[in-house]
Amino acid sequence: MTDALLLGRRALREGLRTPDAMLPTLFIPLFFLVVNVGQAAKIFPGKTTDFLHGQGYGAFQLPSSLLLAASFGTAALFLVEEIEGGYFDKLRATPIPRSAIVLGRLVAEAAKGVLIATALVVVGLIFGISIASGVLGFVLLIALTASWAVVFAGFMQLIALKTRSAAATNSGSLIFFPLLFLTPNFVPRHLLTRPMEVAASFNPVTYVMEGMRSLILQDLVWSAILKGFAVVAVAGALMLFLNVRMINRYD
Repeated sequence: MTDALLLGRRALREGLRTPDAMLPTLFIPLFFLVVNVGQAAKIFPGKTTDFLHGQGYGAFQLPSSLLLAASFGTAALFLVEEIEGGYFDKLRATPIPRSAIVLGRLVAEAAKGVLIATALVVVGLIFGISIASGVLGFVLLIALTASWAVVFAGFMQLIALKTRSAAATNSGSLIFFPLLFLTPNFVPRHLLTRPMEVAASFNPVTYVMEGMRSLILQDLVWSAILKGFAVVAVAGALMLFLNVRMINRYD
């Protein structure tokens, strides 16, 4: 784990040297939050809409922005740069566990996920969104967002390791974006059309979103929260297994 932390610190310094890469991670989710609320807030007034639990529509949309922000990880693109520059081969030649090479960048993505999620939630609080589940709910919300950021970055690393191409890796992120929109994004799942409800129910991202949403709108609904953390735990375990397997077979 020490090796992974050292590589994680290196990856964080790498990110700090390119702060412009972080701007879209904050700007685009905030843009979608403002646009979505502006389009639908009058349709779903907080005082008369049951699923808002007395809050404004922005509270319902904040989890979508958090998930979008967590799906902008740059770990895979930095990894491609290391592969193209030869540094990755030097890392593989050192006597460190292959898992540490994988975990190093994911540790950095977790730290960046915490910072970005905290910034977005603080902006939401400034504009009147409240966390109904309190301080514990705030911590769980940040943890769930950062966990999804790690899972997403890990699967993008798989594409980077397989293709070794920045263009292919960048395009690969488009595969995951439909998962963010095949969710109860604008209304709860039970208000979707039947085909969309079925699609959303089979989409694991739905349960992450619903877990986040419950933390903002309700007071610690553990059934929804645990489903969200279960999804990121299973996806994270699969992602780590595939990453280590890919590195072990890397030639």
